[in-house]
Amino acid sequence: MPVEAPFESGRQVILPEWIDYNGHMNVAYYVLVFDRATDDFFDFMGMTAEYRAASNASAFTAEMHVNYIREAKEGDEVYVTTQLLGYDEKRFHYFHQMYQAEQGYLAATSELLCLFVDMNQRRVTQMPTPILDRLAEIKLSHDELPLPEQVGSVMKVKR
Repeated sequence: MPVEAPFESGRQVILPEWIDYNGHMNVAYYVLVFDRATDDFFDFMGMTAEYRAASNASAFTAEMHVNYIREAKEGDEVYVTTQLLGYDEKRFHYFHQMYQAEQGYLAATSELLCLFVDMNQRRVTQMPTPILDRLAEIKLSHDELPLPEQVGSVMKVKR
């Protein structure tokens, strides 16, 4: 499978039920869009639904940071790009960027750290060689991308 850099997930349209009392997409639905992009990225890295069922292994999110940059509104079409930032035998760190498709602006970002889990034991375990090999392939390609400015951001009130 060729390695996209960055990986781009399918487009999604902002639904009316995702709009909050401020007239824009509610924070929970940004996370939903990012979660769907994560599923697409997992497929891309070989951790498909079929793989998860056959191996009884999955990934759990250990940490997630979302930055809301510009509003997404009802009817907007958005897409998400994903960049693999790092990985080891048990974890992988990746970064999503959500774009408003028509105007091309960055609407939000999400940085995640996931753990590979044996679902029988419900414990973190080492990823199998085929997944690690695929991550190495992706990382090599994604290393050529610039690091997004929001990576590793810390929340604070500046004084």
